[in-house]
Amino acid sequence: MQMFDYQGSAEYAVKYMNGVVKGIENLINVRADQIKSGELEKTPVLTIGKMTLYRYTPLVEESALQETPMLITYAMVNKQYMMDLQPDRSVIKAFLEKGIDTYIIDWGYPAKEDMYITLEDVIEWYMDDCVEYIRKASGKEQITLLGVCQGGTFSAIYTAIHQDKIKNFVSMVTPIDFSIEDGLLFKWSRYYSIDKMVDAYGNVPADLMNTTFVLLKPFELLIDKYVGFGAGMSDPEYLQNFLRTENWIFDSPDQTGELLREFVNDLYVDNKLMKGELVIGGKEVKLENITCPLLVICAKYDHLVPPSSTKPLLEAVSSTDKDFHMFDVGHVGIYISPNSKNEIAPIIGDWIVERS
Repeated sequence: MQMFDYQGSAEYAVKYMNGVVKGIENLINVRADQIKSGELEKTPVLTIGKMTLYRYTPLVEESALQETPMLITYAMVNKQYMMDLQPDRSVIKAFLEKGIDTYIIDWGYPAKEDMYITLEDVIEWYMDDCVEYIRKASGKEQITLLGVCQGGTFSAIYTAIHQDKIKNFVSMVTPIDFSIEDGLLFKWSRYYSIDKMVDAYGNVPADLMNTTFVLLKPFELLIDKYVGFGAGMSDPEYLQNFLRTENWIFDSPDQTGELLREFVNDLYVDNKLMKGELVIGGKEVKLENITCPLLVICAKYDHLVPPSSTKPLLEAVSSTDKDFHMFDVGHVGIYISPNSKNEIAPIIGDWIVERS
């Protein structure tokens, strides 16, 4: 029978508590400017309603910029500055260092008057206006489109309709096949009364959405994470990075009601995108219409968008130039893990540069 090591356990408890005491001191002294995100300089170039299109200030001479500009379309559930969250792990910075002329959409914070915005509005108004602005500003007929999570789904739909405007398509942790059984979110959504929720709230509150995401992994996100925080907060750098991430997680916009209703019913429930049954503005959305070079990125331990939902895009398109990379990280780890800037972003950046 194995004996419990009371002495070792007690020593660990003392060490843990000493770390917590030091961590509390660090927490008291941390300054707001030490946990700021989105430090890279960018300029607003287009505003439509609550949406703003930003262009990042290049980190190379204008003459050294890659020929094809890039638009990043992020999800609406969280804020896009996750890709520039920490100075030493900024995915955006890695792109800029390679001379990629980078634009990003900030969807803003929807208000009551935005509750009737639809998926057609997002694709054919907001996104298309952004693409048209970049084409005109750069003088290029085609751009690179990089879509993240839900923004990747938007981007797949957009490219399928407007393939003539897209030179390269990068899909990052993007849900495409919504019929999978791997993720709880996909299972729940089929039985979720999204119609009643939208009818009751109009725009669905961010706190309600965040609660849903936490319940996907309650032990890890409600207990384990904060036990780890207590153990690591004695390190000022760890503390600052933790607070940046927490600030991002809870800086969540409300979700536009009609758009969320469509997204859940048409995609999560009916899987219309994968089936080729989705119609946007009278146009049939066929993934087979995508013929441009395609890069699919997924996260092996992604509990929100499992690889099994992302990978089917590779077979659904008609592209002949297709690449796939899966990294040993989770959904958020793609952007903030130690190898996000040094490994993941360079792979994506090199792929884009080769095709620019």
